[in-house]
Amino acid sequence: MAAIALGSKDPVTAALESFRAVETYSVTLDSNRGSEVIRYYYKKPGFVRMEFITPHKGAALVYDPFKKEVSLRPFGFLKPLVLRLSPENTLIRSPDGHTVDKSDIGELLRTVDNLRKNGSLTVIGDGEVNGRKATIVEVEGRPEDPSGRSMYRLWLEEKSMLPLKVESYDGTGKAEEVVMDDLEVNPTLPDNVFSID
Repeated sequence: MAAIALGSKDPVTAALESFRAVETYSVTLDSNRGSEVIRYYYKKPGFVRMEFITPHKGAALVYDPFKKEVSLRPFGFLKPLVLRLSPENTLIRSPDGHTVDKSDIGELLRTVDNLRKNGSLTVIGDGEVNGRKATIVEVEGRPEDPSGRSMYRLWLEEKSMLPLKVESYDGTGKAEEVVMDDLEVNPTLPDNVFSID
């Protein structure tokens, strides 16, 4: 394992720089080995669409950064029913308090970078996620970090430097794992992708 000096260019900084060049992306998020599977679409400056596969099959939501509003279709079979909610609404917040307006890869990388600034970054080595080569990086901060996470382990794709897999740990060592399958960077996403009506 090789520790990286915080003053030099490191993989997290490279990932943040790479994300700045991303206009759109799509990915399938697989949390904790299938307990939650979501098809996710993103378009700058912050449009998000989530299509739920497991456990709420058929549900979908769209976040509009200009209106700061979420449109939620809670039931796939009842398409006319659409709720308009604040991203802070407890109905759509994750159990850890994550909100849709702060759910993109850039937000993840900024959180990891903030943790790194008060902690350490270690390059673990090379790895692979679903046939894609990756650099494995571990960022550890202080247990009392306000994010609630004390450590992140990221598999950053060699080509794009964007995460293909993330493990995060709280102060008790409890882990959360998210695999980012089928990551596609800068696909053409028409405006109607970010409409639910």
